[in-house]
Amino acid sequence: MPAALAAFILFAWTQEATPLDLWDALNQGVLQNATFIQQTLVRAVPLVLAALAVVIPARAGLVNVGGEGQLILGAVAATGLGVAVGSSLPGPFSWLLCILIGAMAGGLWGGLCGALKVWFRAPEPVTTVLANFIAISIMLYLLYQPWRDPEGTGQPQSRPLDTAAMLPMIPGSRVSIAILVVVGFAVLVWWLLARTNWGFRIRVTGGNPEAARRSGLPTARLSIASIGLGGAMAGIGGALNLIGLEGQLRPDITIGFGFVAFLAAFLARGSVVKAALLALLFSAIVVASNPLQLRAGLDGSAVYVLLGCLCLGMAALSRRRTV
Repeated sequence: MPAALAAFILFAWTQEATPLDLWDALNQGVLQNATFIQQTLVRAVPLVLAALAVVIPARAGLVNVGGEGQLILGAVAATGLGVAVGSSLPGPFSWLLCILIGAMAGGLWGGLCGALKVWFRAPEPVTTVLANFIAISIMLYLLYQPWRDPEGTGQPQSRPLDTAAMLPMIPGSRVSIAILVVVGFAVLVWWLLARTNWGFRIRVTGGNPEAARRSGLPTARLSIASIGLGGAMAGIGGALNLIGLEGQLRPDITIGFGFVAFLAAFLARGSVVKAALLALLFSAIVVASNPLQLRAGLDGSAVYVLLGCLCLGMAALSRRRTV
Protein backbone atom coordinates (compact mmCIF):
# COMPACT_ATOMS: atom_id res chain seq x y z
CA MET A 1 0.00 0.00 0.00
CA PRO A 2 2.77 2.56 0.73
CA ALA A 3 4.10 1.83 -2.76
CA ALA A 4 0.65 2.52 -4.23
CA LEU A 5 0.40 5.85 -2.42
CA ALA A 6 3.95 6.70 -3.45
CA ALA A 7 3.03 5.99 -7.07
CA PHE A 8 0.06 8.37 -6.82
CA ILE A 9 2.19 11.08 -5.22
CA LEU A 10 4.66 10.67 -8.08
CA PHE A 11 1.78 11.00 -10.55
CA ALA A 12 0.56 14.13 -8.78
CA TRP A 13 4.09 15.51 -8.91
CA THR A 14 4.05 15.23 -12.71
CA GLN A 15 0.98 17.50 -12.63
CA GLU A 16 2.83 20.02 -10.49
CA ALA A 17 0.99 19.09 -7.29
CA THR A 18 3.34 18.73 -4.35
CA PRO A 19 2.74 16.42 -1.35
CA LEU A 20 1.91 19.59 0.63
CA ASP A 21 -0.83 20.42 -1.89
CA LEU A 22 -2.23 16.89 -1.54
CA TRP A 23 -2.24 17.15 2.24
CA ASP A 24 -3.98 20.55 2.08
CA ALA A 25 -6.65 19.06 -0.21
CA LEU A 26 -7.08 16.09 2.12
CA ASN A 27 -7.24 18.25 5.21
CA GLN A 28 -9.58 20.93 3.90
CA GLY A 29 -11.74 18.81 1.64
CA VAL A 30 -12.06 15.66 3.73
CA LEU A 31 -10.93 15.92 7.36
CA GLN A 32 -12.47 19.35 7.93
CA ASN A 33 -15.44 18.84 5.63
CA ALA A 34 -18.49 18.32 7.84
CA THR A 35 -20.55 16.89 4.98
CA PHE A 36 -17.90 14.49 3.66
CA ILE A 37 -19.46 11.40 5.26
CA GLN A 38 -22.92 12.34 3.99
CA GLN A 39 -21.57 12.87 0.47
CA THR A 40 -19.83 9.50 0.68
CA LEU A 41 -23.07 7.74 1.67
CA VAL A 42 -24.94 9.43 -1.18
CA ARG A 43 -22.35 8.29 -3.74
CA ALA A 44 -22.28 4.80 -2.20
CA VAL A 45 -25.89 4.12 -3.25
CA PRO A 46 -25.17 3.16 -6.89
CA LEU A 47 -21.65 1.90 -6.13
CA VAL A 48 -22.67 -0.72 -3.57
CA LEU A 49 -25.50 -2.11 -5.70
CA ALA A 50 -23.30 -2.15 -8.82
CA ALA A 51 -20.70 -4.08 -6.82
CA LEU A 52 -23.36 -6.63 -5.85
CA ALA A 53 -24.17 -6.90 -9.57
CA VAL A 54 -20.67 -8.31 -10.00
CA VAL A 55 -20.60 -10.48 -6.87
CA ILE A 56 -23.76 -12.47 -7.58
CA PRO A 57 -22.79 -13.82 -11.04
CA ALA A 58 -19.20 -14.25 -9.82
CA ARG A 59 -20.49 -16.93 -7.46
CA ALA A 60 -21.75 -18.76 -10.56
CA GLY A 61 -18.40 -18.37 -12.29
CA LEU A 62 -19.48 -15.47 -14.51
CA VAL A 63 -17.79 -12.10 -15.00
CA ASN A 64 -20.20 -9.19 -15.23
CA VAL A 65 -18.44 -6.06 -16.48
CA GLY A 66 -21.76 -4.53 -17.50
CA GLY A 67 -22.63 -2.75 -14.26
CA GLU A 68 -22.27 0.64 -15.92
CA GLY A 69 -24.83 -0.13 -18.60
CA GLN A 70 -27.18 -1.78 -16.13
CA LEU A 71 -27.00 1.28 -13.87
CA ILE A 72 -27.78 3.49 -16.85
CA LEU A 73 -30.74 1.45 -18.03
CA GLY A 74 -32.13 1.34 -14.49
CA ALA A 75 -31.98 5.13 -14.41
CA VAL A 76 -33.44 5.39 -17.93
CA ALA A 77 -36.40 3.15 -17.07
CA ALA A 78 -37.04 4.99 -13.80
CA THR A 79 -36.88 8.32 -15.63
CA GLY A 80 -39.40 7.19 -18.21
CA LEU A 81 -41.80 6.03 -15.55
CA GLY A 82 -41.23 8.95 -13.21
CA VAL A 83 -41.78 11.56 -15.91
CA ALA A 84 -44.83 9.71 -17.25
CA VAL A 85 -46.66 9.40 -13.94
CA GLY A 86 -45.61 12.86 -12.72
CA SER A 87 -47.54 13.73 -9.61
CA SER A 88 -50.47 11.41 -10.37
CA LEU A 89 -49.25 8.77 -7.91
CA PRO A 90 -48.49 9.15 -4.20
CA GLY A 91 -44.81 9.23 -3.42
CA PRO A 92 -44.39 5.70 -1.99
CA PHE A 93 -46.15 4.11 -5.00
CA SER A 94 -44.00 6.11 -7.40
CA TRP A 95 -40.79 5.15 -5.54
CA LEU A 96 -41.72 1.47 -5.54
CA LEU A 97 -42.61 1.47 -9.24
CA CYS A 98 -39.37 3.26 -10.15
CA ILE A 99 -37.34 0.70 -8.20
CA LEU A 100 -39.24 -2.21 -9.77
CA ILE A 101 -38.90 -0.98 -13.33
CA GLY A 102 -35.24 -0.15 -12.72
CA ALA A 103 -34.70 -3.72 -11.50
CA MET A 104 -36.50 -5.11 -14.54
CA ALA A 105 -34.44 -3.02 -16.97
CA GLY A 106 -31.11 -3.91 -15.38
CA GLY A 107 -32.11 -7.55 -14.92
CA LEU A 108 -33.17 -7.99 -18.53
CA TRP A 109 -29.98 -6.28 -19.74
CA GLY A 110 -27.81 -8.57 -17.63
CA GLY A 111 -29.94 -11.65 -18.32
CA LEU A 112 -29.58 -11.06 -22.06
CA CYS A 113 -25.79 -11.37 -21.75
CA GLY A 114 -26.28 -14.52 -19.64
CA ALA A 115 -28.52 -16.00 -22.32
CA LEU A 116 -25.95 -15.23 -25.01
CA LYS A 117 -23.37 -17.02 -22.88
CA VAL A 118 -25.51 -20.12 -22.36
CA TRP A 119 -27.13 -20.42 -25.78
CA PHE A 120 -24.39 -19.13 -28.11
CA ARG A 121 -21.26 -19.48 -25.96
CA ALA A 122 -20.63 -15.75 -26.27
CA PRO A 123 -18.13 -14.80 -23.53
CA GLU A 124 -19.96 -12.70 -20.99
CA PRO A 125 -16.96 -10.43 -20.17
CA VAL A 126 -17.10 -9.26 -23.78
CA THR A 127 -20.88 -9.06 -24.19
CA THR A 128 -21.37 -7.18 -20.92
CA VAL A 129 -18.70 -4.63 -21.88
CA LEU A 130 -20.29 -4.13 -25.30
CA ALA A 131 -23.72 -3.87 -23.67
CA ASN A 132 -22.40 -0.84 -21.75
CA PHE A 133 -21.82 1.06 -24.98
CA ILE A 134 -25.28 0.16 -26.28
CA ALA A 135 -26.88 1.32 -23.03
CA ILE A 136 -24.98 4.63 -23.20
CA SER A 137 -26.11 5.09 -26.82
CA ILE A 138 -29.74 4.45 -25.86
CA MET A 139 -29.53 7.01 -23.07
CA LEU A 140 -27.86 9.63 -25.28
CA TYR A 141 -30.42 9.14 -28.05
CA LEU A 142 -33.26 9.68 -25.59
CA LEU A 143 -31.59 12.73 -24.07
CA TYR A 144 -30.75 14.38 -27.38
CA GLN A 145 -34.05 13.52 -29.08
CA PRO A 146 -37.43 12.57 -27.56
CA TRP A 147 -36.71 13.10 -23.85
CA ARG A 148 -34.80 16.38 -24.10
CA ASP A 149 -36.23 18.95 -21.73
CA PRO A 150 -37.57 21.80 -23.90
CA GLU A 151 -37.42 24.11 -20.91
CA GLY A 152 -33.88 23.13 -19.95
CA THR A 153 -30.72 25.21 -20.09
CA GLY A 154 -29.66 23.81 -23.44
CA GLN A 155 -27.87 20.86 -21.91
CA PRO A 156 -29.06 17.36 -22.88
CA GLN A 157 -31.18 16.34 -19.92
CA SER A 158 -34.64 14.95 -19.31
CA ARG A 159 -37.48 16.78 -17.67
CA PRO A 160 -37.06 16.76 -13.88
CA LEU A 161 -39.10 14.37 -11.80
CA ASP A 162 -41.95 15.69 -9.72
CA THR A 163 -41.02 16.49 -6.14
CA ALA A 164 -43.32 13.73 -4.91
CA ALA A 165 -41.31 11.18 -6.92
CA MET A 166 -38.10 12.00 -5.04
CA LEU A 167 -37.14 9.99 -1.97
CA PRO A 168 -37.24 11.89 1.32
CA MET A 169 -34.13 12.71 3.30
CA ILE A 170 -33.14 11.04 6.53
CA PRO A 171 -34.06 13.58 9.22
CA GLY A 172 -31.19 15.89 10.07
CA SER A 173 -29.11 14.97 7.03
CA ARG A 174 -28.77 15.45 3.28
CA VAL A 175 -28.81 11.69 2.67
CA SER A 176 -31.95 10.18 1.21
CA ILE A 177 -33.49 6.97 2.52
CA ALA A 178 -32.00 5.28 -0.57
CA ILE A 179 -28.99 4.36 1.56
CA LEU A 180 -31.29 2.39 3.89
CA VAL A 181 -32.75 0.57 0.89
CA VAL A 182 -29.21 -0.28 -0.22
CA VAL A 183 -28.38 -1.75 3.19
CA GLY A 184 -31.55 -3.83 3.00
CA PHE A 185 -30.67 -5.20 -0.43
CA ALA A 186 -27.09 -5.96 0.66
CA VAL A 187 -28.39 -8.00 3.60
CA LEU A 188 -30.91 -9.72 1.32
CA VAL A 189 -28.21 -10.68 -1.21
CA TRP A 190 -25.93 -11.96 1.56
CA TRP A 191 -28.76 -14.10 2.95
CA LEU A 192 -29.72 -15.35 -0.51
CA LEU A 193 -26.18 -16.44 -1.37
CA ALA A 194 -25.16 -17.79 2.04
CA ARG A 195 -28.31 -19.20 3.57
CA THR A 196 -30.56 -20.51 0.79
CA ASN A 197 -30.59 -23.58 -1.41
CA TRP A 198 -30.47 -21.32 -4.48
CA GLY A 199 -27.27 -19.74 -3.22
CA PHE A 200 -25.77 -23.18 -2.62
CA ARG A 201 -26.63 -24.22 -6.18
CA ILE A 202 -25.04 -21.06 -7.51
CA ARG A 203 -21.84 -21.74 -5.59
CA VAL A 204 -21.70 -25.34 -6.82
CA THR A 205 -22.26 -24.17 -10.41
CA GLY A 206 -19.45 -21.66 -10.12
CA GLY A 207 -17.10 -23.97 -8.23
CA ASN A 208 -17.34 -27.01 -10.49
CA PRO A 209 -19.71 -26.65 -13.46
CA GLU A 210 -19.13 -30.21 -14.68
CA ALA A 211 -19.94 -31.70 -11.27
CA ALA A 212 -23.00 -29.47 -11.07
CA ARG A 213 -24.25 -30.74 -14.44
CA ARG A 214 -23.62 -34.37 -13.52
CA SER A 215 -25.55 -33.91 -10.29
CA GLY A 216 -28.54 -32.64 -12.25
CA LEU A 217 -28.39 -28.95 -11.44
CA PRO A 218 -29.89 -26.66 -14.13
CA THR A 219 -26.61 -24.83 -14.66
CA ALA A 220 -27.80 -22.90 -17.71
CA ARG A 221 -30.83 -21.56 -15.89
CA LEU A 222 -28.79 -20.75 -12.79
CA SER A 223 -26.19 -18.87 -14.84
CA ILE A 224 -28.82 -16.71 -16.55
CA ALA A 225 -30.61 -16.12 -13.25
CA SER A 226 -27.43 -15.09 -11.44
CA ILE A 227 -26.35 -12.49 -13.96
CA GLY A 228 -29.95 -11.35 -14.37
CA LEU A 229 -30.26 -10.85 -10.61
CA GLY A 230 -26.94 -9.03 -10.62
CA GLY A 231 -28.21 -6.75 -13.38
CA ALA A 232 -31.36 -6.13 -11.36
CA MET A 233 -29.25 -4.93 -8.43
CA ALA A 234 -27.42 -2.47 -10.68
CA GLY A 235 -30.72 -1.38 -12.22
CA ILE A 236 -32.06 -0.64 -8.75
CA GLY A 237 -28.89 1.33 -8.06
CA GLY A 238 -29.52 3.45 -11.13
CA ALA A 239 -33.13 4.04 -10.15
CA LEU A 240 -32.23 4.95 -6.55
CA ASN A 241 -29.50 7.30 -7.75
CA LEU A 242 -32.13 9.04 -9.87
CA ILE A 243 -34.94 9.33 -7.33
CA GLY A 244 -32.65 9.79 -4.34
CA LEU A 245 -30.23 12.39 -5.72
CA GLU A 246 -30.24 13.42 -9.38
CA GLY A 247 -33.92 14.01 -10.08
CA GLN A 248 -33.41 14.00 -13.86
CA LEU A 249 -31.48 11.96 -16.39
CA ARG A 250 -28.18 13.45 -17.60
CA PRO A 251 -25.37 12.01 -19.77
CA ASP A 252 -22.96 11.85 -16.82
CA ILE A 253 -25.44 10.46 -14.31
CA THR A 254 -23.22 7.46 -13.50
CA ILE A 255 -19.74 8.91 -14.35
CA GLY A 256 -18.14 5.47 -14.45
CA PHE A 257 -19.62 4.11 -11.23
CA GLY A 258 -20.12 0.69 -12.81
CA PHE A 259 -16.40 0.33 -13.51
CA VAL A 260 -15.40 1.56 -10.05
CA ALA A 261 -17.83 -0.91 -8.49
CA PHE A 262 -16.31 -3.70 -10.59
CA LEU A 263 -12.93 -2.97 -9.02
CA ALA A 264 -14.47 -3.16 -5.54
CA ALA A 265 -16.16 -6.48 -6.29
CA PHE A 266 -13.00 -7.85 -7.92
CA LEU A 267 -10.97 -7.14 -4.80
CA ALA A 268 -13.72 -8.55 -2.58
CA ARG A 269 -13.42 -11.93 -4.33
CA GLY A 270 -17.10 -12.79 -4.14
CA SER A 271 -17.73 -11.59 -0.59
CA VAL A 272 -20.89 -9.51 -0.28
CA VAL A 273 -19.74 -7.77 2.91
CA LYS A 274 -16.26 -6.96 1.59
CA ALA A 275 -17.69 -5.74 -1.72
CA ALA A 276 -20.08 -3.38 0.07
CA LEU A 277 -17.35 -2.03 2.35
CA LEU A 278 -14.90 -1.56 -0.52
CA ALA A 279 -17.59 0.19 -2.55
CA LEU A 280 -18.10 2.52 0.41
CA LEU A 281 -14.34 3.16 0.56
CA PHE A 282 -14.18 3.86 -3.16
CA SER A 283 -17.16 6.18 -2.79
CA ALA A 284 -15.16 8.18 -0.25
CA ILE A 285 -12.24 8.34 -2.69
CA VAL A 286 -14.52 9.53 -5.49
CA VAL A 287 -15.89 12.27 -3.24
CA ALA A 288 -12.34 13.20 -2.24
CA SER A 289 -11.52 13.80 -5.89
CA ASN A 290 -13.28 17.17 -5.78
CA PRO A 291 -10.80 18.80 -3.36
CA LEU A 292 -7.97 17.15 -5.28
CA GLN A 293 -9.11 19.09 -8.34
CA LEU A 294 -10.03 22.33 -6.60
CA ARG A 295 -7.17 22.62 -4.11
CA ALA A 296 -4.36 20.51 -5.56
CA GLY A 297 -5.10 21.39 -9.19
CA LEU A 298 -5.13 17.79 -10.37
CA ASP A 299 -6.95 16.62 -13.46
CA GLY A 300 -10.42 15.12 -13.05
CA SER A 301 -9.11 11.69 -13.99
CA ALA A 302 -6.68 11.71 -11.06
CA VAL A 303 -9.18 9.87 -8.90
CA TYR A 304 -9.09 6.91 -11.27
CA VAL A 305 -5.28 6.90 -11.09
CA LEU A 306 -5.57 6.83 -7.30
CA LEU A 307 -8.14 4.02 -7.45
CA GLY A 308 -5.95 2.08 -9.85
CA CYS A 309 -2.89 2.45 -7.60
CA LEU A 310 -4.87 1.36 -4.53
CA CYS A 311 -6.39 -1.61 -6.34
CA LEU A 312 -2.98 -2.77 -7.54
CA GLY A 313 -1.63 -2.35 -4.02
CA MET A 314 -4.52 -4.31 -2.48
CA ALA A 315 -4.23 -7.05 -5.09
CA ALA A 316 -0.48 -7.37 -4.54
CA LEU A 317 -0.94 -7.44 -0.77
CA SER A 318 -3.63 -10.10 -1.05
CA ARG A 319 -1.45 -12.16 -3.38
CA ARG A 320 1.47 -11.92 -0.99
CA ARG A 321 -0.64 -13.22 1.89
CA THR A 322 -1.83 -16.24 -0.08
CA VAL A 323 1.69 -17.28 -1.15
